[in-house]
Amino acid sequence: MKLVITGTSSGIGKTLTLALLNKGHEVWGIARSDQSEIKNEYPALFHFSACDISVWESLDKVSQDVSKLWPSIDAIITCAGIQGEVGRTLFSNPLNWDHTVRANLQGTFHTLRAFNSLLEKTSRRGKIICFSGGGATKARPNFSAYGSAKTAIVRLVETIAEEEKDRALDINAIAPGAINTRLLEEVLALGRNKAGDHEYAAALKQKAEGGQSITKVIELVEWLLSQSSDHISGRLLSAQWDSWNTMRSEELNSSEQHDLYTLRRKTLT
Repeated sequence: MKLVITGTSSGIGKTLTLALLNKGHEVWGIARSDQSEIKNEYPALFHFSACDISVWESLDKVSQDVSKLWPSIDAIITCAGIQGEVGRTLFSNPLNWDHTVRANLQGTFHTLRAFNSLLEKTSRRGKIICFSGGGATKARPNFSAYGSAKTAIVRLVETIAEEEKDRALDINAIAPGAINTRLLEEVLALGRNKAGDHEYAAALKQKAEGGQSITKVIELVEWLLSQSSDHISGRLLSAQWDSWNTMRSEELNSSEQHDLYTLRRKTLT
């Protein structure tokens, strides 16, 4: 498969990219940092562009560069994101808060918009995988910018799934879990006063215990790229806790199960 992946220079994005390259997939990596190290290791399979995905003009230029080499792509995976502004919401720096939302939400939208025309030309069923994160399904005090953006990404996924339901396309969001990346180190560096007692204590515990399995994240991505997940779309799936490898589209798309693994309001009636 030909894959466009953002956030490939570090963290989950880099680990995932290396795993997919090892499986023989071709990857075009997009990140702000240099990725020559991966290019040197996989010269025939890996291409990359240095780009800030929150800037539309830059990403649009990258999509044009990709189209010169690849007439189509088979999947888009959006891993790029920043933790950004941390602290009590009503005392946050407005510019930093805005930048955090732009980098996460706007960057995801830009990526999908920029590469949609190439994805439309795939000869198989197109796949889009967007990474959600902490704060998407419950309140996360002191991380409102990150949590709000990640929640919005899930709603973006659900909306596109509904809009494109007559197209050969599956789009889903992933909650990767508590993986040890630079985001964990940022929380520890911020300290208890900035991140909050709960977040800081959880970060200390995660650091000591090693975090959750990146292997499960990779396996979920591989499953979502495969035909086994065809017609499963508009869902938020937990890599660590959901039994995603036993899911069947016929069951999820039934009227009784339509709201499973989505953002929905519970009521008493």
